[in-house]
Amino acid sequence: MINPISDKTTQDINPHSQLRMLNHVLARLVFSIYAVPFVGIVFAIWLYQLHLPLAPIVCWIALYFLAALIVWLCHRHYRHKLSTTTETAMLAQWLPWVNRLALLHGIGLSSLIAVTAINPSFDFILLLNISIAAIVAANATHLTPLLGAFQRFFISCWGILLLLIPWRYGDTWPIIVLLNLLYGFAIYRHALTSHALFLQQVRLEEDSILLAEQFRVAKEEAERALQDKNLFLTTASHDLRQPIHAMGFLIEAIIHKNRDTLLNPQLHDLQQSVRSLHLMFNSLLDLTIIENKAVNVPKTEVDLAPLVESIVTLFREEANSRGLTLRSRLPRQRCVALGDLSLIKQSLINLTHNALRYTQQGGVLIAVRLRGKDWLLEVWDTGIGVADAEKSQIFSPFYRPELAWRIDSAGHGLGLAVVARCAKLMKVECAMSSIEGKGSRFWLRLPASDTVPVKAPLVMDKKPFLVAHRALSGTCLVVDDDPLVTSAWISLMQAWGVTVRCVASAQEAFAELESGFSPQAILCDQRLRSGESGFDILQELFHRLPQASGAMVSGEFNSAILQQAESEGYMVLYKPLEPSQLHALLSQWLNAG
Repeated sequence: MINPISDKTTQDINPHSQLRMLNHVLARLVFSIYAVPFVGIVFAIWLYQLHLPLAPIVCWIALYFLAALIVWLCHRHYRHKLSTTTETAMLAQWLPWVNRLALLHGIGLSSLIAVTAINPSFDFILLLNISIAAIVAANATHLTPLLGAFQRFFISCWGILLLLIPWRYGDTWPIIVLLNLLYGFAIYRHALTSHALFLQQVRLEEDSILLAEQFRVAKEEAERALQDKNLFLTTASHDLRQPIHAMGFLIEAIIHKNRDTLLNPQLHDLQQSVRSLHLMFNSLLDLTIIENKAVNVPKTEVDLAPLVESIVTLFREEANSRGLTLRSRLPRQRCVALGDLSLIKQSLINLTHNALRYTQQGGVLIAVRLRGKDWLLEVWDTGIGVADAEKSQIFSPFYRPELAWRIDSAGHGLGLAVVARCAKLMKVECAMSSIEGKGSRFWLRLPASDTVPVKAPLVMDKKPFLVAHRALSGTCLVVDDDPLVTSAWISLMQAWGVTVRCVASAQEAFAELESGFSPQAILCDQRLRSGESGFDILQELFHRLPQASGAMVSGEFNSAILQQAESEGYMVLYKPLEPSQLHALLSQWLNAG
């Protein structure tokens, strides 16, 4: 890069910083030119009091005022050009002009000694010398960003002053010259030091700007990568969920129909593998949903009591099937916290699921306790606990303690990572305590609110029930246009003893009703190839069959229509749907056989 300043010490400085240096030097130089005539006026008044000739110094003052006017016009033009000219062009055009201006200013300032009266008093000349020295000292600080400009000013001013001393000081001139030489040397050394410090500051600023830019670029790349990942999972989730959803149903149907006991171990392993795939897929999508939330999650009033009771209801069958107790302990007063309902719900589901999963005997307790101005939402268990060496990593993604692997190898270490991310988004504390072999306690610390919600939150089931699949009886209508999925629906429903009809559109659904089929349960997918809205179909079916129960079943987790359905009180189930969860719902909706 060509350096317009032509100074070896500034060759590594970019044009933007060089132009800043030029702006600084020019502003100080212009101010100095404006101020010098007023110094001349003071000495002119002194000459007048001494009854000495004033004409030379008056002319000098007038010329300096004229020069100041010209410089003011040039500086105004310079400021105008800043907005219309490139930095390199400004440096190339104006730097030589500033150097010449500094040279002329130095000559003009030192000439003040020459234009004073022939025989003024010693005090007059000495004070004039000191005044010029003070002006030079000031410029030694303000002009040194451009060392070349200061050198021109200093040599022209101080050099001429030294040459005029023998003429103006009489017999004392050798002493005065020596003192001025020493002063000039000190001032120049000061100027070099100031120049070096200024350049160091500029380089540090450039390094800081460069680092900040690199950080910004890296941050944007990371955010783009995260957005791309989330966009991929968002757009592909429906298609990815469909085969997993069908796979779970088909395996459950095969297990129900199997009569060959030799196949039971292999079918059990296959079932566990599919459940592991369900768990990993749902955990990844839960994490994606959470990452898609705004950085600053708005806090609303959340009534913790109905939330806790709904979670207990959700996992009670799983606890019973494991021979465990699942209890809740709530305070007598209303426990209303500030937070995000969906994030608190997700955290509590994950904590309870983990507690049951790694507890072999005893039970799990979900408790709400007031501590100061905060509510502690706690999940206690009598499980395997966490070793001290592993506690610092327990909330890390994809990390599972060694003891957890021994009990259940199906997990992938995402459940607690989701809890930690939920807490971070809500800006609340998430922590744990544990004794290896005795149990663990996980908690969220939520700020308390004095406000009581008008309506308790409706909490829908999202996690699997692990229950014995009893035979069912009744009728069910499924609206889904994926042949693989509908085949799985039919296989599973028939295995459970449910009479099922699968349709792909509203027209087919209404045709089934007109033929006399009266479903007790309706399950409707949202995305249909016909372009119809599954939610609209479900609403119309409920209107025609007011006694029927049902829910939306979808692979889309960020659909505005599904969010509307949930807000209006409709149940929304997300693919891949666990057969155990479906069986639990159908057992409520249908008459068990």
